[in-house]
Amino acid sequence: MTILNVEQIITTLTNYFNEPLKDGEQRKIIFWVDKDREFTEEVELLEIEQVIVHKLTNSNQFHTKYILEEENPTSNYLIYTNQELSTEDNWLVDTVLYSQTFYADKISMLLGELNVEPSLRATIKKYEKFFNNKDRLKKFKGFDIQLDTVESIEISIMGVLCQTKTPDVEAIVRTVLMDSIVDSENKYLEQMEKFFDVKVFWSFVANRYGYIREEKSLKTLFIHLTVTALSHSIAEQYISNLQSYIAERNKSNGLVFIDHWMHHKSDYEIFNEYAEIVEKDIQISDLVKQVPLEEFKQADIFPYFDKAIIIYIANSLSTNLEDYEEYTKLIKLRRAKHFYETYQPIYEALFYTVKIHEFNKRYSNGIPQGQAVDMFSSYVNEYFEMDRFYRKFYVAYDQESNNELLKKLKTMVENIYTNWYMAELNANWSKAVKSELKKQWSLPGVNNQQHFYRNNIASRVNNGERVFVIISDAMRYEVGVELSERLNSETLGSCEVQSLLGVVPSVTKLGMASLLPYKELDFDENGRVLVDGKQSSGIENRQKILKSKVNDSVAVHFQEVLAMNKAGRREYFKGKKLIYLYHDTIDAHGDKASTEVYTFNAVEKAMDELYDLIKIIRDDLSGTNVYITADHGFLYQRDALEESDKIDQVAIDKVESKRRYILSRDKQEEPGLLDIDLTPIVMNEHKLTAYAPNSTIRFKMQGSGVNFVHGGASLQEIVVPLLEFKNKRQGQKGTKAITKVDVKLTNTTRKITNSIFNLSFFQTEKVGDKTIARKVLIYMVDEAGAVISNEETIIADRTFDQPEERTFKLRFVLKSIPYDKSKAYNLVIKDTETDVVIDKVPFNINLGIVSDFDF
Repeated sequence: MTILNVEQIITTLTNYFNEPLKDGEQRKIIFWVDKDREFTEEVELLEIEQVIVHKLTNSNQFHTKYILEEENPTSNYLIYTNQELSTEDNWLVDTVLYSQTFYADKISMLLGELNVEPSLRATIKKYEKFFNNKDRLKKFKGFDIQLDTVESIEISIMGVLCQTKTPDVEAIVRTVLMDSIVDSENKYLEQMEKFFDVKVFWSFVANRYGYIREEKSLKTLFIHLTVTALSHSIAEQYISNLQSYIAERNKSNGLVFIDHWMHHKSDYEIFNEYAEIVEKDIQISDLVKQVPLEEFKQADIFPYFDKAIIIYIANSLSTNLEDYEEYTKLIKLRRAKHFYETYQPIYEALFYTVKIHEFNKRYSNGIPQGQAVDMFSSYVNEYFEMDRFYRKFYVAYDQESNNELLKKLKTMVENIYTNWYMAELNANWSKAVKSELKKQWSLPGVNNQQHFYRNNIASRVNNGERVFVIISDAMRYEVGVELSERLNSETLGSCEVQSLLGVVPSVTKLGMASLLPYKELDFDENGRVLVDGKQSSGIENRQKILKSKVNDSVAVHFQEVLAMNKAGRREYFKGKKLIYLYHDTIDAHGDKASTEVYTFNAVEKAMDELYDLIKIIRDDLSGTNVYITADHGFLYQRDALEESDKIDQVAIDKVESKRRYILSRDKQEEPGLLDIDLTPIVMNEHKLTAYAPNSTIRFKMQGSGVNFVHGGASLQEIVVPLLEFKNKRQGQKGTKAITKVDVKLTNTTRKITNSIFNLSFFQTEKVGDKTIARKVLIYMVDEAGAVISNEETIIADRTFDQPEERTFKLRFVLKSIPYDKSKAYNLVIKDTETDVVIDKVPFNINLGIVSDFDF
C-alpha cells in the first residue's frame, strides 16, 4: 500500500468524522474492517484530529465495549479490526449497528471520496467502470450536489457522460437528442452503453416525459415530445392518428422541454432541423388539411403550421376573399411564434400584399379625378402609402425571390400597383396638370421647391443661426415620411414633414440648383443649369455659389463626413453657419441599368445613412436645426415595361432628351405629352418648354435603365419631402424622453391551482411618437430562478387608443414536479432587447394532489 493510499484513507475517514451528527448521535464511531491485514503497520501511526484510534482484537472485545460505553462515552473513535463483526458472539454487535463501518477497498474509498452513504455501495459498484477514470471522476465531483439517492448518482453520471453543466434530466435528454436522433450515430448513447446502463436512461425518460414504448429510439422520443407539446395547442380529437405519441402522464413536461429547446439562443437551430424532418414522417400536412385554421393558428411546434397559414392567406387573396383585417391579425399573431423568423421575408411580403389589396378595396370605385391641388393633397395624405407598400413588398421579396409563392404574390402586386394604381392615379394627375399647371407650375397652399432657401433658410441664416441642409438625391416623398417617423420615435428631437411641389423637369441638375440661394435660376443654350449665371453642377460649384451668398458656408458629400472622426468633424465645420450635405445612395443605384433592380434596398440603406448622419450632426456638431429634402423623386416598377409603356420621340428641336422629358425651344402641343412652360420655374431666357409623357410613360431610347426613371411630372417624381428636424436635449423644456411601452399583468389573483392556466396582460400605452414598442418574454421561475414553465412572447406594438385592444391573453403550462405551497414562485417579464427583467410577480402554487394520470 502506498503513502498516497494511506493519505487517501485519512482524508476519507476525516470526511466521515466531520459529517454533521445525525439525530440521536452524540459522537462518531467508525469500525475499520481490514480482514486482509493490509494496514496493520500503518494504523499504528495513524492520527486523525479529535479521534481516538483503538485496535479491536479477539481478547479485548469486552474491554472495548466498556471503554466506549462507560469509560469514554463522548469521544470520537476509530475502531480498527481484522475480525468479522457480524458474528453472534461479538460483544460489540449492537454498537456496530448504530455506528459506521469502513472498508479500505476501492469502492469504499470511492464512497468516502464522494461523500456517499455506504447504503449506496451497490450503485457505486454497478458503475465502477465509469469511476475508473480520473477525468470522469473529477467532473462527477465537480457537480457538487448531494448524492443521497440512487437517482442523484445516476443523473450525475449521465451528466458527466453528456457533458452537461449541471446534472439535470432536461439538459441530459436535450444534449443526447442534439447529437443525433439516429441511435447508431449518437455518441452519448454509445458512452452510456460503455460506462452506464442505457436502460436506466430510458427509465428516466419514461418517468419524466411519459415515453413508454416497446421499441425505443431517439427519433420516436423526439416525435413523442413534439406531438405531446402539440397536444396542448390543438385539441386531441384533431390529432387522433398521432395518439400513440401523446404522453399519458407528465404531459406538461413534454411541452416545457420542447418550449425551452425552441427558445434556446443557439440550440433551436437543430430543433428546427429535426422538426422539419419529423413533420414529414408524421404527415403533418395531411393532418392540417383536416383541422380548421382557428384550431391551429396558435400551434408552434412544426414549421408547416406557418406554411399552412401563409398559403391560406395567399389563396384567400388570390380568390378575392377580402377579410384583410383577419389576415393582418394572423400575421401579427405569428410574429410572436418560433418559426416566424424562418419565414419572416415571406410573412412581410404577404403583409404588404394584404395592405396593397386593402388600399385597392378602399378605392374600389377608382381613384377620383379632381383639381390638381386636391390630387396633390390626397397623394401627400393617403396615396403615398401605396408607394411605400410596394417598396416594402419588394424589400421582403428580394430576400426570397426564388420562392414560388412569392412569385405569385408578385403577380398580384404588380397587377394592382402598376396596372391599376400607377396607371389610374397618374392618368388622372396628368389630366389635372394639362388643364391647370402647364402655364403656371404652382399650387395654392403648396410651397415650390425653387423657393426652398428663401422660405426656410434665409431668415435663420440672417439671424445668425446655424443651419444644416441634407439633400438626398431621389428621396421621394414616401421615403421622407418613413424617415420622419423614425426620427420622431427614436430620437429626442422632433421632426415635421411637409411637401414641396418639385421642379419640372424633375432632374438632379435642376432640383439641386433650385435648393441653393439665388436671384436668378435658368438653363443655358445647352441645357445646363445656371445659378446667378454660374455653373451649378457638382459639389464644388455649389459650394462656390453658397459662399457667394453666405461666407461661412460649406458643401460636402456625406461620405466625407462619415470618414472623419469626431474631432475632425468639429474642426472641419468650426465657424460654419450654413452646411449643405449631399447624399446620393438611392440615385446612385437607380440610375444605373446594372443596379436599378436594387433601388428599394438602396432606399433602406439610405434611410439608415441619413439617420446616422443626423445623429452625427446632433452629437458631434451640436446641430439643432436640420432640414432634409431631395432634388426629385422617382418612378420605379419591378416588372419589365410593356411596349405600351413607351412612346417614340417626337420630331421637335431638342435641347435635351431623356426617358421622361424633352427640353425644347419649340412650343407646340403633342398628343400624349404635357408641354409645361418653364417660365414660372426659371428665368427661361431661351424660351424652353419641358415635354413630359403622360402618366408614367417613357420615351423610347437607347442606353441606361428604364424601370427607374425621373424627370417627368408624375406625383412620385414631383412631390418632394421637406423634413425639419429640431434636436432637443434631455431635460430641455418641452422634451419628451423616449420610452418603451410597459407590459403589465392584469390578473389580480396570485394563486395557481392548475398546471395549465391563463394570464392576461396589458400594453399600458399605445405606440406613438417617443413611445416605442417593446418585445417581452414571460415565464414562471422557482426560488432558485430555474424556469418551470413554457415561455411566451408578447410584441407590444399596438397603436390603438382603446385599452381593450391592447390586451393579450396567454396560456402557461407548469412542469410536472412537486410544488411547495409555502414557497414563493415568480412570474418573470423580461425585455428581449436588453435582457433585463422589467417585472417579477410573486405567485403561490398549490396544485393539491399531483397525479401522473389524467381523467
